[in-house]
Amino acid sequence: MDEEERRIAYFSMEMAIDPRMPTYSGGLGVLAGDMIRSFADLGVPAVGVTLLCNKGYFFQEIDDKGNQREEPVEWRTDDMLELVPHKVKVPIGDREVLVQPWKYTLKGLNGHEIPILFLDTNVEENLSEDREISFYLYGGDRRYRLKQEIVLGIGGVRVLSALGYGNLDAYHMNEGHTSLLTVELLKRCTGCKIDEEAIEKMKEKCVFTTHTPVPAGHDIFPKDLVKELLGNYFGDPIIDYICENGNGQNNNLNMTMLALHFSHYVNGVARKHAEVSRGLFPEYPIDSITNGVHHVFWAAEPFKRVYDKYIQGWKIDPCLLRAVTNVPDEEIKDGHFEAKKKLINRVNKMENTGMDYDIFTIGIARRFAKYKRPTLIFSDVERLKEIGRGKLQIVFSGKAHQRDVEGKKEIKRVLRSADELGSDVKIAFLENYDMELAKLIVSGVDLWLNTPRAPHEASGTSGMKAAINGVPSLSSLDGWWLEGHIENITGWSIGPKPEKGKEIDDAADAKDMYEKLEKVIMPKFYNEEKSWIKIMKCCIGINGSFFNSHRMVNQYLVKAYRSTLNQSGEHDFS
Repeated sequence: MDEEERRIAYFSMEMAIDPRMPTYSGGLGVLAGDMIRSFADLGVPAVGVTLLCNKGYFFQEIDDKGNQREEPVEWRTDDMLELVPHKVKVPIGDREVLVQPWKYTLKGLNGHEIPILFLDTNVEENLSEDREISFYLYGGDRRYRLKQEIVLGIGGVRVLSALGYGNLDAYHMNEGHTSLLTVELLKRCTGCKIDEEAIEKMKEKCVFTTHTPVPAGHDIFPKDLVKELLGNYFGDPIIDYICENGNGQNNNLNMTMLALHFSHYVNGVARKHAEVSRGLFPEYPIDSITNGVHHVFWAAEPFKRVYDKYIQGWKIDPCLLRAVTNVPDEEIKDGHFEAKKKLINRVNKMENTGMDYDIFTIGIARRFAKYKRPTLIFSDVERLKEIGRGKLQIVFSGKAHQRDVEGKKEIKRVLRSADELGSDVKIAFLENYDMELAKLIVSGVDLWLNTPRAPHEASGTSGMKAAINGVPSLSSLDGWWLEGHIENITGWSIGPKPEKGKEIDDAADAKDMYEKLEKVIMPKFYNEEKSWIKIMKCCIGINGSFFNSHRMVNQYLVKAYRSTLNQSGEHDFS
């Protein structure tokens, strides 16, 4: 497919494309990577745009006291990506910074290719401080972050234009970090004039997906800083205009508000998240498209073999996974045991914990943040010891953001609790969580535990990955789990369904979790094999068949991109 035939540009601050490329930090980037994979499989005419991250997010090491240390990630860009011989200039302050694109080509099941452009400022012609703009994902202070978002948004649009992607109908912003692309489009369509008719036409090209359900999670930059870094390019009238429409009443530029104002279609990433977002931004219509995961990428090899044998066509049509009811129980059991052995072998090799293949194993792996309550299971260590003595083991993994003091304390608590529990409940914390480890953990544990404090989980996708591998969830009723949870069928809930205005009770949630582990979940695992395998099949057939990125992309095609694609039906992918 030629550049001129590309119709959709998908922008994301981070993209998880290959485990060897540290160009992602967590769920947002993994979601973006899965979206691109489904674009490729479904033949969607798209191009991806993201930052290069020369030194990655960070390499995580945990010392003997449980302290997280962050180190730069060393990787060779030219081993993984193809240099594109085109540079563009991006205005930052009183100078122009060169941006060098690199390309990764992702090929789908039927050979359709999606180019992904990684934007790099580490070029010889740039000043030292400008070369560092693309070094660290989510690194530095607000000035550094705004520079990154200028490179991604403004630089991304300029790179696309320079490379001949001239027939684009849709610019999809995956979270507010990318919203400065609207300002570049504004300049192109109005010439830095406030032309409302032209602006309305520009909006028809813009789609925005918000992922953050709490006000503190949105990027906000002081108006003075915006003027300092972009004033020479746009002039005060445009800066005033975009700040005014980006919550500038506080002399700040809210990147989420900017994207909301300049988009014809906006969505949250789960039904509950859209509801919460409409409460935060009541003046904007916000739809919902619940996230999904790439079912082929996240299925463990033994399950791929089972699906290939019994469910022909599942790779291109995940709805067919509903036919898992026809798969013999022994095949499901053996497939999971193979995946579990692979995980336990890795755990014992890395941590020397002596975990057992036959012991009930819980997985807790995600970004370590206070609102996710990753250590809720240690609320009552003695109770946990009583429940799990010799019958339970837990695998943890995850990073805390470099500046998240509370998240780092949660990691220390895991290590401290592991010492308290000793051999009664074996605990392993696997360092440097990445896609490769995630694939091992989501497929190899017996139960996926997710404990966010509602309504702070926008969607969550880790439990979806587990479901593809027949692993049920025990989770708070938040995000996607409000849609995917059927008690005793696809898994179990923690606590009651959240009510507006009612505080979440951590102690009550912990009590409910312990009760279900002790009296429902573990007895079923150890004593009711047939019933347990039925639950595994329900996870695959009910949740795996729906909460996948193929369904998600098709919903975007119908809801978000439909008005931007050729109305003649030339690109009718829905």
